[in-house]
Amino acid sequence: PSAAVPRLQNDSWGKQYSHALFKAMSHMLCIGYGQQAPEGMTDVWLTMLSMIVGATCYAMFIGHATALIQSLDSSRRQYQEKYKQVEQYMSFHKLPGDTRQRIHEYYEHRYQGKMFDEENILGELSEPLKEEIINFNCRNLVAKMPLFANADPNFVTAMLTKLRFEVFQPGDFIIREGTVGKKMYFIQHGVVSILTKGNKETKLSDGSYFGEICLLTRGRRTASVRADTYCRLYSLSVDNFNEVLEEYPMMRRAFETVAMDRLDRIGEE
Repeated sequence: PSAAVPRLQNDSWGKQYSHALFKAMSHMLCIGYGQQAPEGMTDVWLTMLSMIVGATCYAMFIGHATALIQSLDSSRRQYQEKYKQVEQYMSFHKLPGDTRQRIHEYYEHRYQGKMFDEENILGELSEPLKEEIINFNCRNLVAKMPLFANADPNFVTAMLTKLRFEVFQPGDFIIREGTVGKKMYFIQHGVVSILTKGNKETKLSDGSYFGEICLLTRGRRTASVRADTYCRLYSLSVDNFNEVLEEYPMMRRAFETVAMDRLDRIGEE
């Protein structure tokens, strides 16, 4: 620095190196060439080289910083990107305002601002790890449901690994009477009404299940089921239902007992 700026010759080494650092940063951050223009071709080329290296490092820093910020909450960013597509879809099809609002509320309750490729994540794990995660995620359902609380843990695990999480909004008909039944449902949280021909409503809430009758009888739905609140349910397809009960025939009897009781009550109304 003393050669470039004569007045620094007698200053302390701290001031000299501070000035040198300032001049180097001026080059490398691409905000100029310092207090003095380069003199001579050597200075010119060194300054240009310094500016090129600085620009490259600056671009790399910005890129890494951006990637880091995005990775801090990638699930929320994925949700936002997905919902932007949904908004564009609704706009393209010119859906009415109330339908758009229901779709918005559905996404808020279903994903709660975060989106994961859960199926892919669980598919990459070993079977013991997958079962451990599913048992943990469904612990509240198991705790509230007497059917699971008193059953063989292996049956519970076999059942839980085949469940699929679903959300319904107030007023949604989860099941319609007379349709072919392909699923049964377990209520994790929420209240539903079972509507029979006699116009009598039966309420079911956390820890209950419904829809098993036609899976056992292979017939049509004997009643309609409507969501009274936001309902967080787990559904089980008829194929998975039969697959599990073939392995645990005693549990089929437990389902049949409840189903017969429900059919008797429907017949009385």
